Amino acid sequence: MQLSLGPVLYNWAPERWRDFYFRIADEAPVDVVSVGEIVCSKRSPFFAGHLPEVIERLQQAGKQVLLGSLILVSLRRERRQTEELCAAGDALVEVNDLTCLRSIKGRPHAIGSFVNIYNETSAAFHVRQGAARICLPPELPVASAAAIAAALPEAVIEIFAFGRVPLAIAARCYHARLHKLSKDNCRFVCEKDPDGLALKTLDQQDFLTINGVQTLSHACTNLVSDIGALREAGIGSLRLSPQDCDMVEVAKTFRDVLDGRRSAEEANGRLSELYPGVAFANGFLRGQSGFSFART
Repeated sequence: MQLSLGPVLYNWAPERWRDFYFRIADEAPVDVVSVGEIVCSKRSPFFAGHLPEVIERLQQAGKQVLLGSLILVSLRRERRQTEELCAAGDALVEVNDLTCLRSIKGRPHAIGSFVNIYNETSAAFHVRQGAARICLPPELPVASAAAIAAALPEAVIEIFAFGRVPLAIAARCYHARLHKLSKDNCRFVCEKDPDGLALKTLDQQDFLTINGVQTLSHACTNLVSDIGALREAGIGSLRLSPQDCDMVEVAKTFRDVLDGRRSAEEANGRLSELYPGVAFANGFLRGQSGFSFART
């Protein structure tokens, strides 16, 4: 079973973003890495200058690189950006919005977890279009994932296994609105929250996490206890989503469980140390409330 690393969803400083991927290249036991700004096209220029050297460093380290497309394409500028992404280089594009398929034109590509694939029929459609990898939506239960994997042995079926769950994307920027700014003049205030902005209910209960135009879960998905079930289900890859913690050690912890060097119980303890104060969840995979968590 492979380990993959999804794109950074948050607005990190460009140098931190670059150095994060350099360390992933040099130290993290992951097989596939998705890179690129997929949440907000306004952030893209900050990272564009570092992207070639990041891709080169990852490829030299033996990682397969995926180029992530925007989750929501709504402007002409964003359509051009998507077309340019699909035309650039020899790395696989990871499709996060269906408008990207027109530019791919049947060439091999990957499908990100933001595309709604909930059954074998929709998954088979994308494989016929050239999808070699499919990261399923995080809310799917293991039975559905197993059915898709069994029906499509020619594709790598991937599960979102660690990180705050991406729930929604919008045209409005929540960070800008909170700071009484317009989206067009947001001053990139989302950079103040490198792990997202926690949102509580009126009763002061932890609820969601805000990341600019994106809404994520409050709890962090952690499927390390479910690796055995996922392996039996035919899942070919586990995706780790970068959070504001030591993702190299997170990857090593998952790899240790995959390779039988560490038990799930030990791994849960280690992950709690690496990402302290954050609630874990695996309810979606088990067909339960998404925020619930069971260690066994």
